[in-house]
Amino acid sequence: MTDTTIELLAGLDPQQQHIIEMLPVTELEQGQYRLLKSPAFVKSLASGDTIAHIPGTYTFTIIERSGNLCVRVLSKTPELMTQKLADFEKLGANLDTKSARMLVYSIHVSCGFEAIEACLNKACGPEDLWVYGNVYDPSDNTPLNWWQAILAPQ
Repeated sequence: MTDTTIELLAGLDPQQQHIIEMLPVTELEQGQYRLLKSPAFVKSLASGDTIAHIPGTYTFTIIERSGNLCVRVLSKTPELMTQKLADFEKLGANLDTKSARMLVYSIHVSCGFEAIEACLNKACGPEDLWVYGNVYDPSDNTPLNWWQAILAPQ
């Protein structure tokens, strides 16, 4: 297993040019990778997910979900948001990426949507926004429901 980076399509700019995000991964075998961090822009993925990817294509296929949710927090003051999100981190959230106006977290779905959303809503003010990165289908905004199998009683 080797740690490396891959390029995935995050979207299109106003001129319809590709927006590419570089993601840190562990190569499990040729063409299969495990994400080391949740992406800031690529939709439908979270830290720990296993994907198939052909270099140069910018596309992926999900092989296995890790059970992690990707949570993106947008703020004019991410330094302050990090302090406000202390309860979120106590719940089990991992801060994957911190930039000038964005924080990207991974948290396991077993922590519960209600508890996760309560922490985020408490921390975020009127100038802040949080969104899930891998809960809704990017094509039609319907829930992906991948977590139902993970949360189902055994």
